[in-house]
Amino acid sequence: MVIIGGSSSQDLAAKVAEKLGERLCYVESKKFPDGERYLKINGKIDDEVIIIQSTGYPQDENILELLFLIKTVKDIGAKKVTVVMPYMGYARQEKRFNPGESVSAKIVVELIESAGADEFITFNIHEECVLNFFNIPAKTLSAMPAIADFINDEEDLLIVAPDKGAYHFAQEIAQILNCECTYLSKVRLGPDKVETRIVDVRCEDSSDETVNVDAVKGKKAVIIDDIIATGGTIVNAIKILKQYGAKSVDVCCVHPLLVNGATTRIYEAGAQSIISTNSISSDTSRVSLANIIADYLKS
Repeated sequence: MVIIGGSSSQDLAAKVAEKLGERLCYVESKKFPDGERYLKINGKIDDEVIIIQSTGYPQDENILELLFLIKTVKDIGAKKVTVVMPYMGYARQEKRFNPGESVSAKIVVELIESAGADEFITFNIHEECVLNFFNIPAKTLSAMPAIADFINDEEDLLIVAPDKGAYHFAQEIAQILNCECTYLSKVRLGPDKVETRIVDVRCEDSSDETVNVDAVKGKKAVIIDDIIATGGTIVNAIKILKQYGAKSVDVCCVHPLLVNGATTRIYEAGAQSIISTNSISSDTSRVSLANIIADYLKS
């Protein structure tokens, strides 16, 4: 087995290769003066190749480099190519929301397959239905165990999802750490009034989502989500948790897009820290996915 790291995931690829005890193959990738990409595999290719390449910003460049990598290793002798894409760009455009729109996720999938990929692995894909576009084995892994391990030494924890859609992430971490969890819900009180509430999950079957003040007061709240882009939802969650007496608020995510000043706004709202995985290289990337990737590849 040979591990190849694309330009966006070289550190992660090196850590995976070290944990597996497998060879890391160096790739020379650069741009010509006119902007076209040059790529060269420097090293012997085995029958099985693992390519690790995330496709955050610049998405188009990282995807094109990935396609070059897949096709090139197949051309020079690889029999099986497994693509590990920690963050999958364009995965949020999984359907045609308006007439004439491109279903970008499906096109990216087709490109990966046509280049020669034999297996696809990603982390906490935003829409799991995207995996159904693949005709090759495709799987999304969870980064929540790695995040839980990182925050394991904290006491008085409350894991909070910023909305109900992310509640299963909070539940997964809370189960690992044996602590409480909850989520925030927007409740319409009138034609022009909406209130965000901390849901008492013990009364979740009730039609009235009551405020769980006691669960927040004096707690070290940790907000968890899969992706943080502009950070608007997270800022709102921080303010609500502070309002109801949280001792501190930390923010965790799998994929730190953090665009348009999101990091500054989150800290200004009162976050103690922003913690993410290295699915995308960022100043917040303090949780490594290398162990999870290595364990999966060994299984």
